[in-house]
Amino acid sequence: MSHLMSNYLPLDVTFTSGKGCWLTDNKDQQYLDCLSGVGVVNLGHCHPTITKAIAEQASTLLHTSNWYHIENQEILAERLCSAANMDKVFFGNSGAEANEAAIKIARLHGKSKGIENPIILTAKQSFHGRTMATLSATGNSKVQAGFAPLVSEFIHVDFNDIDAIKAFDENINVAAVMLEPIQGESGVIIPADDYLNVVQSICNNNDWLLILDEVQTGIGRTGKLFAHQYNNITPDVMTLAKGLGNGVPIGACLTKGVASELLVPGTHGSTFGGNPLVTKVALCILDVFDNDNILENVNSQSTYIHSQLSVALKDHSAVKEIRIKGLMIAIELNVDCSTLLQKALDDQILINIIGNTIRMLPPLIINKEEVDIMLEKIIKLINNAST
Repeated sequence: MSHLMSNYLPLDVTFTSGKGCWLTDNKDQQYLDCLSGVGVVNLGHCHPTITKAIAEQASTLLHTSNWYHIENQEILAERLCSAANMDKVFFGNSGAEANEAAIKIARLHGKSKGIENPIILTAKQSFHGRTMATLSATGNSKVQAGFAPLVSEFIHVDFNDIDAIKAFDENINVAAVMLEPIQGESGVIIPADDYLNVVQSICNNNDWLLILDEVQTGIGRTGKLFAHQYNNITPDVMTLAKGLGNGVPIGACLTKGVASELLVPGTHGSTFGGNPLVTKVALCILDVFDNDNILENVNSQSTYIHSQLSVALKDHSAVKEIRIKGLMIAIELNVDCSTLLQKALDDQILINIIGNTIRMLPPLIINKEEVDIMLEKIIKLINNAST
């Protein structure tokens, strides 16, 4: 009998080691990891440069406290702000913590304008975390079930619908709009090219903060370091996690302008946030991006994957839609997908199933040979699903 709580339902496999895009289980079987720990291990398992950085920092200093200066943290903050055109950073341990900080900033912004109960607009089918505030921000009743009363005030509007946000133009209680540039947990839902630009314009006109949750889309996943860079905009608040640590727990909430002045001493904190170890690793990850042409590989492999899937699955009776941005990949089917997760595991490939959608987030270092293996296995999986 396991003494673990039953909030997870793990598949019957135990991994003992990993290298690059591959995992090895306790029976010495190898699996192609096309999920990257749900978009976390972006630079692959046991990347030698990152492993070296972890070992060196662990042998020097793991943790002090944010009561003192942390050199790695200050350097990382400068590099992230420079890369994102932002002003300041708060470091936590996860995407949920980064989003909690963003929500608190939005509320402080509302309070500064005299709003007693500030409203944050978020999107239906969004995912922002599982703490009470981020769960309330999430626009998915399934993950909220059983946890009422939720934290107010969040109003969920249709994603990729400008009119749904414009409808609040005259609402003096709105303080912010919080969106994912691409909805990852809903199956890689990609909005119109100018969606974020128009949303930002509405926010500017109403003195609302634009908060972009880049926990999954950030750190190169879409082919740019941050997904909103496709729109040539700068949000007021941006959150990061996942790929920023490549497996070590780190989250970051970046701010611009007025949003940078709202957290003052005593308003927020994190015991472990931004400690010497995780910030050293994040700095190393940024170095790898600079030195190894990671974004170039993401974009070249993405183009190849899209072209190959488009040809192989053209007019396929089981395929409803293919959605790809960088190495965020979704194939929506019109057949039952309930057995595909196990079938993929049996074929030694790790994927995700969301409803009737196959989702893949392979490591950003994946090469053409590994992509071809992935494509062969996925096309076989879809062909078997439709029979």
